[in-house]
Amino acid sequence: MSDQKEAVPEYIACALQLACNGVNLISDIGEARERIAGTIEKIGGYTNTVVNFMHFFYGVPCRLVTLPEYAVTGFPMKESPAEWREKACFAYDGPEYEALGKIAQDNNVFLAGNVYEVDPNFPQLYFQVSFIIGPSGDVILRYRRLTSTFESTPHDVWDKYLDLYGLDGVFPVARTEIGNLATIASEEILYPEYSRMHVMRGAEVIIHPTSEPGSPQPTVKEIARRARAVENMAYVVSANSASIDNIPIPAYTCSAMSKIVDMHGKILAEAGQGGESMSANAVLDIEGLRRTRRRLGMANILSRQAYGLFAESYAQADFHRANFLLEEGEVVEPPDRDIFRRRQEENIERLIKAGLL
Repeated sequence: MSDQKEAVPEYIACALQLACNGVNLISDIGEARERIAGTIEKIGGYTNTVVNFMHFFYGVPCRLVTLPEYAVTGFPMKESPAEWREKACFAYDGPEYEALGKIAQDNNVFLAGNVYEVDPNFPQLYFQVSFIIGPSGDVILRYRRLTSTFESTPHDVWDKYLDLYGLDGVFPVARTEIGNLATIASEEILYPEYSRMHVMRGAEVIIHPTSEPGSPQPTVKEIARRARAVENMAYVVSANSASIDNIPIPAYTCSAMSKIVDMHGKILAEAGQGGESMSANAVLDIEGLRRTRRRLGMANILSRQAYGLFAESYAQADFHRANFLLEEGEVVEPPDRDIFRRRQEENIERLIKAGLL
């Protein structure tokens, strides 16, 4: 078989388990931004340590560092959408991205993470964004989380979002010198379609910033994480919080579970509970993954997927409707976060009446 892709040398990926320093209890905008800057500075120090230590210890370069979900701000709680935009959201060309870009550039790594961001095309909203910054210091991929209980997503403004970005912008894949990279956020690991849409576009590494409860028992996200790796024949790099500090929730509720899973569902490395850690690191063999994806046989489930079997059923399904925040083509700012819960209640009532629940 011919290979048009440039060969990828082995490299180390690290799922950096970090303590999140929440900004929820801060009322002053300037102080909140200072806290965010301090967290980014800490990330810079940790990234430099990871890169140098890994190369010294293993003799293999570290090229991918992944941060947990909303690692520099925490998540909104009582804040209105407008308050959270002002206090915690990144601008496209803001100083936070510039600082993160310098970290990636100084350390010659692909730096992935998850933040809240205001898209200038949708200034009334904010999106939760999983990003990848390349060694150039530039953001090379933005994926907007597509399912959320309390926050707006591209699906809520679907018609306008598709007009602007197209489906490849909804499910972006970055083709890079370390392989084809994609991201999903947190609970999206529970939905097979989100990973699959990226893999259909060539993704080889699924980067998964998360903030989830840790447990010695198999959690639902843990089961799903390994399933997504197997069914997509892909690596999953999943970075979790070490703790979430300065919020009225026990700090270690979301902790541990940072790990790297290979295409067979095998855990290559994992960080335990109890604090910040760079222990979730492993060598990724992209060339080996590609050879496996090209082999004949039953085990090559990716090449045997008959997507056309399911297309009509998906197209006819009427569960979670699009364009919730569009009225006559104009974006509507959500008045509060409870509006999203009321929408879910309406979804459930409609499905009960249809005999589907």
